[in-house]
Amino acid sequence: MTDPSSPQRDPDCIFCKIVAGELPATIVDQDDRTVAFMDISPATRGHALVVPRRHWHNLLEIAPDDLRATVLAAQRLAARVVERLGADGVNLLNSCGPAAWQTVFHFHVHVIPRYDGDPLRLPWTPAEGDKQEIEAAAAALR
Repeated sequence: MTDPSSPQRDPDCIFCKIVAGELPATIVDQDDRTVAFMDISPATRGHALVVPRRHWHNLLEIAPDDLRATVLAAQRLAARVVERLGADGVNLLNSCGPAAWQTVFHFHVHVIPRYDGDPLRLPWTPAEGDKQEIEAAAAALR
């Protein structure tokens, strides 16, 4: 059951307007809790967004049932882009807060198909970290 303390929608939110049918979008999947539509600034062919129908500001605020439904819808769409678009892999991306590149403050998951040799490069390049700092961070998280 969704949290009744969350507004059903935010009248100023672009994604709420898409869910309500007030703004156009290329919808590729929907169910009673989620809507998936094509990103208008795609990183790769088939890049889509999955949003809960109910307005939640970000990952830290979304109710567990809506989070579960959104992630399951993203998984369903990820399988579809591999099967139907021939993607070699998929990135699921959520940005939580401006420092993490969130620009639309309605929780959403990017489903980004990846193709061998595609030009998309995320800004993080994995490299071995400082073991003591890793352990200190782990201790703080326990």
